[in-house]
Amino acid sequence: MNGLLKDKVVVVTGPAKGMGAACTLLLADQGADLALVGRDTAAIEPVAAEARARGRRAEIFPVDLLDAPSVDAMAAAVLAAFGRCDVLVNIAGGRGPLGKSFWETTPAEFDEILRLNVTGCFLTMRAFAPGMIAQGSGKIVNVGGTFGLRGRAGRAAYSASKWGLRGITKSAALELGPHDINVNCVCPGMVEGERFEKVRATMAAKDGISAEAARQKHAAEYALKRISTDQDVANAVLFLSTDLSRQTTGQDLAVDGGWVI
Repeated sequence: MNGLLKDKVVVVTGPAKGMGAACTLLLADQGADLALVGRDTAAIEPVAAEARARGRRAEIFPVDLLDAPSVDAMAAAVLAAFGRCDVLVNIAGGRGPLGKSFWETTPAEFDEILRLNVTGCFLTMRAFAPGMIAQGSGKIVNVGGTFGLRGRAGRAAYSASKWGLRGITKSAALELGPHDINVNCVCPGMVEGERFEKVRATMAAKDGISAEAARQKHAAEYALKRISTDQDVANAVLFLSTDLSRQTTGQDLAVDGGWVI
C-alpha cells in the first residue's frame, strides 16, 4: 500500500468514536499500522476491525491513562508488539463541568479534568518519547480545543486543561526538536456529533428557536459559516503526523471554521 504513513506505527488514544475513530481510519487509509489504546477495549474493537478490513494491522492495548504504571506497561507492550512508535496521537480526554463559574466548580471537578486532558497526555508522551529519541525521529500530535486558545465563561476548568496541554506541547517541542521529533496540537472547535446536538438543543430551548435555527446561529459565529466535522479534524491530525509537516513544531492548529479569529 502507498500512503503518507506507509508502514509507520501509530499509537492512538481515544480511538473508539467520533473524531478518534475518524482519525484512526484515515491514518489506516494512509498506510499506518495501529496500536489503539484505551480503557474500554470492547468499544475500540469495531474501529480496529474496520482498520484491519482496510488492510492494516490494528491491535488493542488496555490502559488507564491516568495511572503512570499502567501507561508505562502499555507502552512496553506496544513496543514489544510493533518494535517502535513513529507517531503518537493523543485524542482521549473529557469535557469537564458545563455552565459553572470557576467559583462554583469544585476542586474535585477541576482536578479531574486537568488529569484527563493534561496528565494523560503527559504520561503517554513521557512513555514513548525515549523510544522516539533513540530512533531519531517521531511525531506527537495532541488534540486540544479552541477553549485553549481563548477564554470561555462557564468553562474555566476545561479551558485551563486545554491551555495546559498547549504548554506541555510547546515545551516538549523545544526539548524533542534536536532529536527530529515534531510535537504539535490540533485545536478543534465545535464538531458535528453527539456533543454538538446537546449544545444545539440547549441553545434552541434557551432562545425559543428551532433546532435548525440554533444550528444556523451557531454557525454564524464562524468565518466559514459551517460546523466542523470529524473528518476535518482527522485531516489536520494526518498533516501533523506526516512529513508534510516536517518543519512545523510547537504549533496550535485550530480546526474551527474561523471561530477563534
